[in-house]
Amino acid sequence: MLVFANHRSRSGFIKYCVAFLLCLSPLLTLAADLTVRLQNAPAEGSLVFQVYDSADTFGDFRDPATEIVLPAMGDGEYPLRGIGEGEIALLVYFDENANGRIDKNFIGIPRERLALSNNYQPKGPPSFSRASFDTQAVHGGALDMEMYELLGKRGRFGAGVGIIGRSSPYRGSSESVTRVIPGITYVGERLQWFGPALRYGLAGSGKLRLAAIAEYRIASYEESDSAVLTGLGDREDTVVAGFGLQYEIAEGFELEVAYQHDVLDRIGGGLASARLSRAFRTGPVSFVPQVAYNWLGSDMSKHDFGVQSSAASADRPAYAPGSTTSLEIGIGTFVELSEEWNILINVSAEKLDSDVTASPIVGDDVVVKGLAMISYIF
Repeated sequence: MLVFANHRSRSGFIKYCVAFLLCLSPLLTLAADLTVRLQNAPAEGSLVFQVYDSADTFGDFRDPATEIVLPAMGDGEYPLRGIGEGEIALLVYFDENANGRIDKNFIGIPRERLALSNNYQPKGPPSFSRASFDTQAVHGGALDMEMYELLGKRGRFGAGVGIIGRSSPYRGSSESVTRVIPGITYVGERLQWFGPALRYGLAGSGKLRLAAIAEYRIASYEESDSAVLTGLGDREDTVVAGFGLQYEIAEGFELEVAYQHDVLDRIGGGLASARLSRAFRTGPVSFVPQVAYNWLGSDMSKHDFGVQSSAASADRPAYAPGSTTSLEIGIGTFVELSEEWNILINVSAEKLDSDVTASPIVGDDVVVKGLAMISYIF
């Protein structure tokens, strides 16, 4: 009986060991090896290989699941050990200045030579679904990738058509102010041009970046839009320019503060904003919810919402607001139709403050603004 008991004890121990190993086996298979056959690689310096398993972090090239640094040795095979198994996307970049991070321009586009899995070459926010692959499906455990300069030698040009507009908060007006604009885009290492907006990077390539900025500002109304506006004259389009400071906070959140002044002096004064945004991605579509606090100088507030004494009447008394503020919420949408074609849509709602709604010509406290543009990227 004693021998039988020992036999049962050993048998039970073996069963427990087998069960334990079966439970452990999924954990043991979470890592895999991969060989990258790299073309157009530098002959010296450091190559940084980043493994992403999330569309959210891949879209910003931040917080990779695994990062491996290997010495550059030109074209050839680079072994990656212990990377994640399953569906992943791979980024490799040349750390040209050996600062341990991927350098970006003001709008977050990498400046350094890189390669993406599937030899995907996006011309906008990168799509995880286009770059991802299953590690178990890679033939022979080797992946071919070719490094390139995302912005090229001369930057990236695009052409198309766009429309910008805003609703009218003015009494008796149902007219929206709209303008058809050329959908011209250019993205370079320092200069970026998206339709009505220009940016030129001045300093910074990491989380904190400074740029000179300029933007076309659409006129707020024409006097024919409403009887209450008759005699006030059409408002002016103008160009505002100044500086913007952008900071990548954490978890994909970005804060941008900016001040711009009327450089054509058609209105005078300036405007400022503080904007918080975060991108979310699903397939080839990127969504960027954002919230902003806006400040409008007294000259612009008077121009948009004031009534000059010479145009005052019994039903429309003179009104001269000082500087005003507003709270704005919106969402930007970027759709990558292909590597060449993309669509950009921005829509926001701006809540005007009490100094604006107190104006005798204002009848609504919310302004809806929008931009839509389709472009072909060369």
